[in-house]
Amino acid sequence: MALSQAGSCAFGGAIASAGFVCAPRTSLHRLVVRANAEPSEKSVEIMRKFSEQYARKSGTYFCVDKGVTSVVIKGLADHKDTLGAPLCPCRHYDDKPAEAGQGFWNCPCVPMRERKECHCMLFLTPENDFAGKDQTVSLEEIKEATANM
Repeated sequence: MALSQAGSCAFGGAIASAGFVCAPRTSLHRLVVRANAEPSEKSVEIMRKFSEQYARKSGTYFCVDKGVTSVVIKGLADHKDTLGAPLCPCRHYDDKPAEAGQGFWNCPCVPMRERKECHCMLFLTPENDFAGKDQTVSLEEIKEATANM
């Protein structure tokens, strides 16, 4: 994962350098890390293939807006790279590594497997108003849809 270059700044006697941005000096205990998370192309391809296979297996379809599909696949790929598991990118977690280890929200999550309920709108049942007709998405479509993000 690439970290943004932010120079260096003093922080409570320590030095926070490249990749760290000092928060406003309201508290000496605050340090903000800004990550420019770009998943590996290999992980994006793995999650793309997984998504296509799971859509076919589950009888679900991708969103009519392939941008939604693309962002979710990239989020899954990023979590696969950083956490070792495709943790759902559409939820907030207090402790992502613990959640990834527990497995409940790893894609396909338990609600998807049990009830075909995908919070991310990656896997949509045919009767869903946002369901498209496709169970495929190309790497090029993903790159194009997420190029300016």
